[in-house]
Amino acid sequence: MEKQVNAAFFKPETYSRFYPPMGGASVPAFTDKGGEFVILPGFCDVHVHFREPGFSYKETVATGSAAAARGGYTAVCAMPNLDPVPDSAGTLAVQKDIIARDACIHVYPYGAITAGERGERLADMEAMAQDVIAFSDDGRGVQSESMMRAAMEKAKSLGKIIAAHCEVNDLLRGGYIHDGAYAAAHGRRGICSESEWRQVERDLALAKETGCAYHVCHVSTKESVALIRKAKADGVDVTCETGPHYLVLDENDMQEDGRFKMNPPLRSKEDREALVEGLLDGTIDMIATDHAPHSAAEKSRGLEKSLMGVVGLETAFPVLYTHLVRPGILTLERLMKLLVSAPRERFAIPAGEDYSVWELSREYTVDPETFLSKGRATPFAGTAVYGTCCLTVCGGQVVYKAK
Repeated sequence: MEKQVNAAFFKPETYSRFYPPMGGASVPAFTDKGGEFVILPGFCDVHVHFREPGFSYKETVATGSAAAARGGYTAVCAMPNLDPVPDSAGTLAVQKDIIARDACIHVYPYGAITAGERGERLADMEAMAQDVIAFSDDGRGVQSESMMRAAMEKAKSLGKIIAAHCEVNDLLRGGYIHDGAYAAAHGRRGICSESEWRQVERDLALAKETGCAYHVCHVSTKESVALIRKAKADGVDVTCETGPHYLVLDENDMQEDGRFKMNPPLRSKEDREALVEGLLDGTIDMIATDHAPHSAAEKSRGLEKSLMGVVGLETAFPVLYTHLVRPGILTLERLMKLLVSAPRERFAIPAGEDYSVWELSREYTVDPETFLSKGRATPFAGTAVYGTCCLTVCGGQVVYKAK
């Protein structure tokens, strides 16, 4: 085969030839004189922010889905912190129309748990149930225990998942990075780990009580991992995700730059190691990027004043392949379960004729100026990685092809 990728060559029958069903002994690759290529299933990310409607200067469905396709993703789930918030059939329709018009891959919207994500009363969950992938107030923790119980009971009756951003507001205390060694050394206000795990603990008890299918977003602390591990052993219907940056970076990698500011924050080395252990023992079910673009101005104000959030769709696989697969921490098969089959199975997202083609052998440096996303803030800027996406096919159509 020539090194120049020929789109006509990569058909589903070729895909099945080079990537066996999950659980196969190996991932066959094919080589030429210049590099190694592999065909992988279309990735699935259950946690992205495409910012539209309401914040199209940060990202749009068109630019976000293009970035996803470049990263090998063919299905994503879009969070509801939008304007208007999709908290009723009418407000959801605004987002659905944009997706239908502009998305180049499969984009599944979340519905909000509470009206306006304000935590005061339930959203019209029943009216949205058929058209949303799950319910979340992502970006905000539901502070009221009774409100979350009611949401779980309603979601249970509708056969839907509650996907929770776990954060106790009273424990934030004005923090904006992890309350650890870096914050202490640099005079920064910290976000304590308890602000996350305390609400995880509450919600796991509620999920056990109600029987609701519960999913924990962007797990970042060792305590959260331990709580979820125990809950699974106790039979609670719970899954969880973490992000590439939490698996590869910790507070020791922090710099005085807004591209290192996200919520939850980069935590301690011990937290990162607990997350990796959670991947290996099955406690953590999937990896999601929490792709959260902002404008350059919003991310150029340093650690204290920049907005929370980094982009991740175009770097996720290269970062994970470089830092987890190549060193032998994870197999490529295991990574595919975390990026493909586990999220699709949990959220009932079909695979279809979706796949991507990657050159794995060439090292390059992450350059945000080449991103298709409007967002440029990534903690991996300037990092050397392996894994270049050559082609992505979604629903039998080429949605990304490298130039």
